[in-house]
Amino acid sequence: MTTDLNTLLTALYVSIDDWLGHQPRLGRKPKLTDAELLTLAVAQVLLGIHSEARWLRYVPKHLPGAFPYLPGQSGYNKRLHKALPLLKRAIRALASDTDLWSDAVWVADSTPIECGRSRPTTQRSNLAGWAGYGYCRSHSRYFWGLRLHLICTPAGLPITWALATPNIDERQVLMAICEHDPHLLADRPGLLIVADKGYISAELDTFLAERGVRLLRPSYRNRTPRPGEELLKPIRQLIESVNDTLKGQLDLELHGGRTVTGVGARIAQRILALTAAIWHNRATGQPITRSLIAYDH
Repeated sequence: MTTDLNTLLTALYVSIDDWLGHQPRLGRKPKLTDAELLTLAVAQVLLGIHSEARWLRYVPKHLPGAFPYLPGQSGYNKRLHKALPLLKRAIRALASDTDLWSDAVWVADSTPIECGRSRPTTQRSNLAGWAGYGYCRSHSRYFWGLRLHLICTPAGLPITWALATPNIDERQVLMAICEHDPHLLADRPGLLIVADKGYISAELDTFLAERGVRLLRPSYRNRTPRPGEELLKPIRQLIESVNDTLKGQLDLELHGGRTVTGVGARIAQRILALTAAIWHNRATGQPITRSLIAYDH
């Protein structure tokens, strides 16, 4: 099977359409189905077009016949925002449809999601009260926005994720994520989570141990290294490369969201695109699981 954007979009549409089935709904049947909406959203991210108005002008010329009906920019924006729960479900459905889903090793980390820079923006923004100031160690600077807490497999497949105010402790967010989806841990006996020094906590160790999970992270310099720490460095670089894929190729930092739902939908849109690419690469036997090169043109 050839690997290109059209093949991915066709396989994605068929899979989502089968997964959704024919669900009863009130009112008129939408001209753009949910399966078409999610496929359209994934294609937009993979092709790197941030403007929704420009994207809807691009589709008829470069993807003729792929989508029989296209809404206006306002309609597309509203449908995408309302589809946030559907985007989350689609990420889980595609991820669980791969052989990577049952991996017994997870990698956890967080990365900044900037939502504004000027002082007036932070005061007028609809995100005020959710977004806040945080410190980015990678760039040695403060930012205003959110943090994306991502848990994925070593191959980069997203398992679960959350957006949180940057001043919330990473350890607290990890525990909240595990409590929100307790079956994720229950289905994986002997699970190992690899993280960095930001997750050092006796409370977190106890919390995970009670659920049969082992947390492996570096020790402080004045502490005796724990068994297995010598293997941490190459594994921890995996989550950094996943964040680099999200930011460098899927433009995570250029989300353009201005509301709580808008930011959530655009972040989910990018995570779905990454998941769809990994899902398709595994299904077609590609040598590099997280490669997006075949789908960005």
